[in-house]
Amino acid sequence: MKKIISIFVMVLAFTLTTNAQDKMMKDSKVKTLSLEQTTGEFTQKALTVSEGTYIFEVANNNVGTDVGFVLVPKGKDASKPENHIKTAYVTSVVKDGETQTSNKTKLTKGEYVYFCPLNKTPQYTLIVK
Repeated sequence: MKKIISIFVMVLAFTLTTNAQDKMMKDSKVKTLSLEQTTGEFTQKALTVSEGTYIFEVANNNVGTDVGFVLVPKGKDASKPENHIKTAYVTSVVKDGETQTSNKTKLTKGEYVYFCPLNKTPQYTLIVK
């Protein structure tokens, strides 16, 4: 009887661990948002996505200068770095003809603005539903 109980406990523990790992894998799916900059603008003028974790991939399509990426919750002063979502910054400036990515950035429901301070783009809207 003790053997049966021990086996049952081991199977139950394995099942719970497997289910927890499966849930973590589903929750940790990271999506990539690809953005392209040309001289003075992003080619993507607005984005709508669902809540989740994203990596921003920014391409420099021969802008003639290095480019970057800034993401700010809408309504916050975008000129103040303390309002920037720092994980969304590309990990290094994007040189002509190159592509760089950000770190993982968790986006929750709401509106954000994105822009490039180096390429002097307008601010564009990112909506998270």
